[in-house]
Amino acid sequence: MPPGPNKVAFPADWAKGTMYATVDRPDTKQYREFYTTPDVFAAVRAGKPVPDGGVIVLAAYMAQLDAAGVPMKDANGRFIKGNLAAINVQQTKKGFGDEIPVAIRNADLQYQSFTPAGVPNDKANLGACYQCHLPFAKDQYLTNLAKLQGKFPGQAAVVNRSGPTDVTVVAFAFGPTAIKVAAGQAVTWTNNDDTPHQITVSGGGNQRSDVMLKGQSATLQFDAAGNIAYICGLHPTMKGTIEVVARQ
Repeated sequence: MPPGPNKVAFPADWAKGTMYATVDRPDTKQYREFYTTPDVFAAVRAGKPVPDGGVIVLAAYMAQLDAAGVPMKDANGRFIKGNLAAINVQQTKKGFGDEIPVAIRNADLQYQSFTPAGVPNDKANLGACYQCHLPFAKDQYLTNLAKLQGKFPGQAAVVNRSGPTDVTVVAFAFGPTAIKVAAGQAVTWTNNDDTPHQITVSGGGNQRSDVMLKGQSATLQFDAAGNIAYICGLHPTMKGTIEVVARQ
């Protein structure tokens, strides 16, 4: 079910806007570009909030792949842009949030995903957009507000745990992807990505962690023996497994 009525229209001239950021997404093998209109760009660069009606576009391109299906990279180590896959739009406008469930509401923002032809993608999981942006309320619900503001702070090192029950989340992947623990032990995940992640367990009581921002950790305990699969609740292509063995 969609999170609520959708009032976002396709911005036909999105490519004529200002591109202010790019990002590689290893989990979906995509290269992404972020655009906005001159009025939004000028307002945010002046230290003001995104103006009413402001639109931000995420243009998602499939990365070019080698013969093994691995994204190819340019001389700077970045994915090489392939075909346009989707045009994802977020718009803030007074009243847009009124009919969105309170639990996931992003103030007056609404999201929509369009095909390259400008047609709404009815299969898009828009609820995940609200959940992913929800932890960024202080940043106007923008995951890359600093880049829109023209700020590119140095990346502080994340302190990772390195024990046998620790998992690192980096580049939209779990490392290690498979882990073995004894019944009654807990597993701790630490997020190294700029993007938030959330652990969602499909077995073992259907556990779910809090959303982790960069540098944050989440811990879940597993008491019953068995094989457990889990994903990132915000990025379902990220998958891992836990083998819980009975104590002797």
